[in-house]
Formats: sequence, C-alpha cells, structure tokens
Amino acid sequence: MSDPVRQLAEFPLLEAIFGRRSRRFGTGMKIPSGPLAFESQKQPRPLTALEQSMLIASGTGMTGWTFGVPHGPDRPDAHAHYSQRFTGRTAPTAAGSGTPVLFYTDDDGTYVTNTRDAVPSRQHEYSGGGTHDIVQTCQKCTRQLSDRRLDLPAQAPHMLPPNYWMANQPGSTLFMPVGDASEQVLVLLAMVLANGSVVIDDDLGCRAGNLDPYIRSGLLDASAPPTPLSVLHQIAYESSCAELSFMAHNIVLTMQAMGLGGLFLAGLNRWSVLGAFADKGVRGLGFRFVSDDRWILPNPVGLDGVYEGLCPPYYPDMRSAVAEFVRRKFGPGGAYDPDTEGPWIDSERVKRTVEPYSDEFTACLGEIAQYIYDKFGRFPGTFTTMVLTGYVQAVHLDTEFYDTHYKPGAYLQTHTDHNTAWH
Repeated sequence: MSDPVRQLAEFPLLEAIFGRRSRRFGTGMKIPSGPLAFESQKQPRPLTALEQSMLIASGTGMTGWTFGVPHGPDRPDAHAHYSQRFTGRTAPTAAGSGTPVLFYTDDDGTYVTNTRDAVPSRQHEYSGGGTHDIVQTCQKCTRQLSDRRLDLPAQAPHMLPPNYWMANQPGSTLFMPVGDASEQVLVLLAMVLANGSVVIDDDLGCRAGNLDPYIRSGLLDASAPPTPLSVLHQIAYESSCAELSFMAHNIVLTMQAMGLGGLFLAGLNRWSVLGAFADKGVRGLGFRFVSDDRWILPNPVGLDGVYEGLCPPYYPDMRSAVAEFVRRKFGPGGAYDPDTEGPWIDSERVKRTVEPYSDEFTACLGEIAQYIYDKFGRFPGTFTTMVLTGYVQAVHLDTEFYDTHYKPGAYLQTHTDHNTAWH
C-alpha cells in the first residue's frame, strides 16, 4: 500500500467531518471581479487515476455482504424477502435495493461505475487499511461512455450563474450519482403488498387498480390501514435522494482526508446533464427521454444498454417490467437464489426459507404498477424515473487564493501536504 493511501486510511473521521468546507477554487480557475477577484497562476491539473479511484471507491465501492432485513411479520418462519440485493456498498440503500450508480467526467472523458450487482468475495472487502481490492473492483465495474468531458455549457439554462466560473472546468472531476426510481418504487410497493396493505389513489379516492380479486383471496386486507399512492411516491423519492446524498457525502469527506478541493453542489440542470437538450446540441450523458402532454418536462428513463429503468420503453408494459423485477430477486443469480453466496454461515439454508412471490402476488404488483403508469404516463408517476439530485466536484486546490483572501485555517493540513503526499 502506498504512503498516501495509508495516510488516508488513518485520517480521523471527526477531522474530516468538522474540517469539511466547500473549497471551490482550484488550479487554473479565475474569479474575474469583486472583492475576491483572483486568477490562478497554476495550470489546471486533473486528478490522477489513483486519486479518482479513491473517491469513486468511497462513493460506490463494494464493501462485502449486507445483512439484509432479517425478519418480516408476513413470513414469520422465513428470512424476510424485502432485499433486492445483498451486495454491500459504501452508501446505504432502502431495504438493500442498491439501485444507484455513479457517473463522472474529467478532461479525458465520461464514465459510469456500476457496482450494484458486483459479487462480494468475503464478509468485509475492506480490512486493516487495505484498499487494493475495493479500487480494483470499481475499475472493473467502470465503463467509458465517451472520450470527452460532459457537454454542459456554462450558461443558462444549463447551470446557475454562480457556478459559471468553476463548474465542470478543465482539471476538475465532476461526479454524478444517479438512482433508478422505477426499481425503488417496486421494492417499496412489494413490501407494502406483502404486509397486506391496499394501495389507494388518494387523488381520485379509489383503489389503485382492480384489487378486488386480491382482497377476496385474502392477499390484501381491506380492513388494514391503506397505503396512499402519494405517500408511496414520497417515500421512494426521499429514499432515492438520501441514497444519492450519502454517496456524495462519502466522496466529500474523503476529499478532506486526501487534501483535495471541491464541494457538493446542486446548481446544475439535471435535465441538461442527463441529455434533455440533445436536440439543441447539448448531449449531456445521452439518456433516453420520453415526453407526454401531461408533463411540463420530459422524463429520463435510462441510458440505453447501460442503465435502463424498469418501465417502458424498455419493457412493453409494467407487468413485463415487474416480471424482470421478480427475476432479479428470485431468478438464477438473484438475491434469493440458494446457489448464490450470502452473508450467513449457511447461506443456502437461509435462502431456501424464502419462497418466491406467487403468481397472484406478482399479478397484484403488476396491476398496481400498470395503474400508476396508465394514470401518469410514466413510472414512477409523480417524479422522474432516473433521479439526479446533486453533484460533487473535486479539484486540486489553489491554496494561494485562500492565503490571499481568507484568515488562517481556511484549509486543512492535508491540503498543504497534498502535493508531497500524492504527487
């Protein structure tokens, strides 16, 4: 293990938390006017492969096996069936859904790291400060999407004016955590149905689909408190935002320990970043969008062949998408396939206690999912299929700017020592 990585492993957590600041000014940048006007005398310096790898691993690195949800009242004699994946990563996700991936861009291109379906080799992938396996896993799960920096003009409507001078500038690495809310909603909806709750459309005051057959059969309990669609959507969106923020915050804390500048920011137009303005020459990440007269803005549904939502146009309808969702959970190689590994001493025995969803349960899940899609023209119904809420930019800090304009202590000792330690 190299010296800088050892120093990173030994950096105090509290120092990273309390030393965190948005240090925007990197080498090669310029503030043209005002009381903090300053032009860097250094050339923009991109992050090295090692520096980037450490940040990526912090944001989305595989950490070993999750423990899942150990018990559920709907199947008291079996292990709970709520988790979608047992691959542990550095940021938590609701019920182990594990949907987010990490896009990033630098001077050499645009990339995506997708560790959600990577298979752990042991209980804890990180041990004693060693990071080689974690970094190597991220590298294996990284795909280059283009050989150019993300196409994002420093002008409206693509970013807020205060970010023009610094966002996505040469030398910077811009990280973009993205979540698949279609899978997220199905995870939560399956959990609701498993516990017998009837889903209602609280906007129209009716049930969310033809649920009478499932009430008559006893799958759903009409006497139990119902679950409003608006609440289901709100929980799913809040969960997605939290998961993406955890990823971003992990990266930001690691930047403090490494002595890198940068910040968490939200002032970039997510539609521009994903690619809604491709027809106007701003390609962004190249996501597929669908439009509908019922919406003001188009809906990003996925990046073809790379990261696709569980919804049309990637599936003929939501019932087909639900079938894929169930396959991912119970099919060959799925979370509850007894032939796959897990965190327990006898993983096969534990997984064999979990019965796959019945045909009736799958049909009920498909009925409600299709109802949502038919009503809103998209899935989820009230927010975007692909969720992008914030960004992290990492740069090599130009300490001369802070020495010129700020009181002592504007940056950490790691920033002072960064060149010696990492270069």
